Amino acid sequence: MSRRLFRASLLLLALAPLLAAPADARPGGGRSMGSRGSRTYSPPPMTQTAPYQARPMERSYAPSSPSPGYSNPMQRPMGQPYGFAQRRPFMTGFVGGLLGAGLFGMLSGHGFLGGIGGGLSFLGLLFQIALFGFIIVMVLRWLGNRRQGGASAPQSPGFSGGAGAPAVTLNNNDYQNFQRLLLDIQAAWSAQNMRALSSMATPEMVSYFNEQLADYASRGARNIVSDVQFMRGDLSEAWREGNLTYATVAMQYSLYDVTTDQLGNVIDGSKTERQVVTELWTFVRADGRGNWVLSAIQQVG
Repeated sequence: MSRRLFRASLLLLALAPLLAAPADARPGGGRSMGSRGSRTYSPPPMTQTAPYQARPMERSYAPSSPSPGYSNPMQRPMGQPYGFAQRRPFMTGFVGGLLGAGLFGMLSGHGFLGGIGGGLSFLGLLFQIALFGFIIVMVLRWLGNRRQGGASAPQSPGFSGGAGAPAVTLNNNDYQNFQRLLLDIQAAWSAQNMRALSSMATPEMVSYFNEQLADYASRGARNIVSDVQFMRGDLSEAWREGNLTYATVAMQYSLYDVTTDQLGNVIDGSKTERQVVTELWTFVRADGRGNWVLSAIQQVG
């Protein structure tokens, strides 16, 4: 009897990390995370798709106010420039994304560099860091030249831009891109394709995705979302900050969200019951040339 109890205890201890998998295991894990420029700690306007106030950011690289309060959003003092994290969302989290990819690579059995390409030598890593550094310098110079050029944003009475942030107009192509990114990010997440995720999200969001996947790998688990179907969505707000355009969109979609062990056994979620999710996704792009990429996910209610 004592041996059976001992074996049962060992089995429970072994399964405990797997049983602890969160019910909301999709990208973002059901949390609010990322950056929305100067509006990171300000609640987005409610919409018909998301008629409840969004939850505050739980994780963000954007600097917070000394006394943060979601009902009293952080305001930028007149004349004070935006912080680096707010002006450079593409650069923010670069190191975090690089290290996160390495951590996921180690835990998933591909070595430290497995998460960012695999099979690279140490000299290859040095070359890659130097190349990224060169690209960052060139991008910073390009953005500086653009700012000095004084490019102005198109005005539109349809969207509220807020003080110091010109309103912008979105078209059908923009909304189609948002819907496509929703589906493609979910697919890349299930395939654990960090390279694809890196092309569709800011380095900050990629670092959070890396951390989630590394956590699953450390527990011998894997999350798979499938048959993602977009249901409806609408615009919460769109605005400009310098040479960057932000758009926060409420989107409702359904999916199957399942977490399995290494043998494919379901330990959380259901393969037969669809989940309906409503989230606010914020996208950002460099005006005129850049593609839209995901910069934040917020939960509703």
